[in-house]
Amino acid sequence: MDVARPFLLLMCVLHLTLTVVLTKHTDHRNLFTQRVCCRRQSHFVYIGQDISGSPVNIDVGMCRSHCGGTIRASHEAGQQDYSKHSSMLEFLRSKKMRSRRPAAPESLEPLKQLPSCGMNQLCEPTGMRVDRVLLFEGPREVEVIEECHCEIKLSQCIRVPALRTYNPDTPYEIVIDVGGCSQSKGSPEGFSCVPTKFDSALVETPNKVDLIQTVAACELKETCYRVPYVEYYYEIVQHADGVKEERLKEIDVGRCLGGCTTGNRCLLSSPTDPQICHLWSESQSSSCVPEGYESHSFLNQHGQSRTVLSISSCLCQN
Repeated sequence: MDVARPFLLLMCVLHLTLTVVLTKHTDHRNLFTQRVCCRRQSHFVYIGQDISGSPVNIDVGMCRSHCGGTIRASHEAGQQDYSKHSSMLEFLRSKKMRSRRPAAPESLEPLKQLPSCGMNQLCEPTGMRVDRVLLFEGPREVEVIEECHCEIKLSQCIRVPALRTYNPDTPYEIVIDVGGCSQSKGSPEGFSCVPTKFDSALVETPNKVDLIQTVAACELKETCYRVPYVEYYYEIVQHADGVKEERLKEIDVGRCLGGCTTGNRCLLSSPTDPQICHLWSESQSSSCVPEGYESHSFLNQHGQSRTVLSISSCLCQN
């Protein structure tokens, strides 16, 4: 009995050590897979015609949400996939060995769609630039994705950094954190993490100074929601002793932001990737408009009565 106990203890230690090693190996493979799969891919968008009348197509880019690729049905199928290798060195060695072997007849299987990032992660842009394009209708700004990375889905609704490069490749190039809202998981149905407070930043150009709106704070709101919007007025206050006092009156008149969803408009989606839609139905016009309001009355500098209405709530209206 005394001999069996040390033996069992030794087996437990070996089991725990092997578990830790396998876990580290799996994590390393996942990291390598993410670096290969979560990357920028081309996505051209037609934005209009230039001043000569020629069509303008810009590669705005997109971050791959899935690892797509043709899976070979040979004995080498497992080694063909990037995710089967623990490192780039191992992948290159395997590729070199396959090139030395005689080619064998291979059959192709349908595309196998795997998430480009791990669980509770999204393949999101890590850097974007803003290009100015001169169209026939006038100048237009286009946001272009430069790089992508795997970003963890946060459980809280918070403001997250979002870097934008303005006036790239010019003496006026500047990088600004315009901010964004986290894509929080586990949000109640009909709610999302949206901007509720804004700030501004200045961008110099050869002709003028542009004012860029930035996100300062985020909250969990419905798709159509009210945000604060403060306005200031001078008001005259008359005291009981007859003395008139001029004050600065602050009124939060509010604004309605967000979009109004009308359900899934996709009529035909891709069999391999449900996120890709081949045929869309016509969108129904629906806007986020004020639902309730409050009245604020006061005397202005000229002694005249003035009334300002403020938004108290918003709703979707067709």
